[in-house]
Amino acid sequence: MKTIIDATDLILGRMATQVAKRALEGETIAIINAEKTVITGNKTDILAKQQLHQEIGHKTRGPIFPREPDFMLKRSIRGMLPYKSTKGREAYGRIKCYIGVPAEFKEHKAESLKNAHISSSNAAEYTVIADVCRLIGAKKV
Repeated sequence: MKTIIDATDLILGRMATQVAKRALEGETIAIINAEKTVITGNKTDILAKQQLHQEIGHKTRGPIFPREPDFMLKRSIRGMLPYKSTKGREAYGRIKCYIGVPAEFKEHKAESLKNAHISSSNAAEYTVIADVCRLIGAKKV
């Protein structure tokens, strides 16, 4: 059974922890609308941090930080998993992230995570992950 999560207006870190926990328990998870995920904090600080990530390292040897929203979301979830162990790698493989809603999920009902929704937070400032990705050079957004 595949769980479909709609990432619209969900806080990136809170969603990543819940998805990682569920993947470790054996669930297969598909995350749709990855570009509508929210990052809390000052927009200029977030952009500065992401631009610093893009400047670090070598383009082939790494570390390589993703620019596309679906890969950025999956990389954040990877940080919540013990991905260097077998259990973590298997859990990471059970997670799929998509920009928009793919045709295979159009007729399925997607769930939202109430604890991770931006309305349950008292964050004064936030930005959508699509804006961050667009400013660091994403091509799919």
